[in-house]
Amino acid sequence: MTNEPPRASSRPGPRPRPRTTRRGRLVLIATAVTAVAAAVLVGIWATGEPPAGKPKTVPLLIPEGRRASQVYDSVDRLLHVPRGTTAKAAATARLPLPGAAKRNPEGYLFPATYPVGTDTTPGELLAHMVDTARQRFGADHVTEGARRNGVTVYQTVTIASIVQAEAATAADMAKVARVVHNRLARDMPLQMDSTLNYALNRSTLDTTHSDLRTETPYNTYASKGLPPTPIGNPGQQATDAAINPARGDWLYFVTVAPGDTRFTADYAEHRRNVEEFNANRSAAEN
Repeated sequence: MTNEPPRASSRPGPRPRPRTTRRGRLVLIATAVTAVAAAVLVGIWATGEPPAGKPKTVPLLIPEGRRASQVYDSVDRLLHVPRGTTAKAAATARLPLPGAAKRNPEGYLFPATYPVGTDTTPGELLAHMVDTARQRFGADHVTEGARRNGVTVYQTVTIASIVQAEAATAADMAKVARVVHNRLARDMPLQMDSTLNYALNRSTLDTTHSDLRTETPYNTYASKGLPPTPIGNPGQQATDAAINPARGDWLYFVTVAPGDTRFTADYAEHRRNVEEFNANRSAAEN
């Protein structure tokens, strides 16, 4: 959700700011699949080496929007290695990342289902993810779309990661992308809850005024421009939205009810939409 600074908030006190994300639902799916896959892999190890020439694999699902830290945990569980092993591999492995990433793979662990064998190492698996991302993001239509929008490919990935976190549908993704581009063009702070939540290492619907005072370059209420890195790993739909945003003059949006996200360029209208959201939420809590 986008909003004005705390002084112009449409809520009294530290009321939460609404936002929409698919991350919660997808994390549940990924956790279930990874848990099953890990159990299968442990079973393979227990029975000895697979037949020559026929290595056994299990799938690792990386859903759209997962953060690098979440991907590392999934790989650790699947490979049955101590927690933190994959994070260390990410810091030391020579991953095929673009220079703009400064060796940080956030945004380049492309969401997909990856086959994992009994001899797969964390570094090899991360390299496969990054190589997949480089191929997807290096496609002509992505580089041309980034150029058309006046941003770099790395900035496009960052925009796509915000779109992934903030929108629930393909149509909303294209509109959220337009809000991001419109605010950048006007030199307005993005004011996205998802970037602040990334800095605070959480996924939540509630962002308080106290949170908005957090000193971090990911606080897009206080800092203009894009955050320094992607805030998750976007999928194809979010990437397509980032390079082909919908046409519109929107600067604000809020999900008033499930399936009802309102976009507007008028702040007064946005405040009315936020008030409707608050009324809906209060009614659901009573």
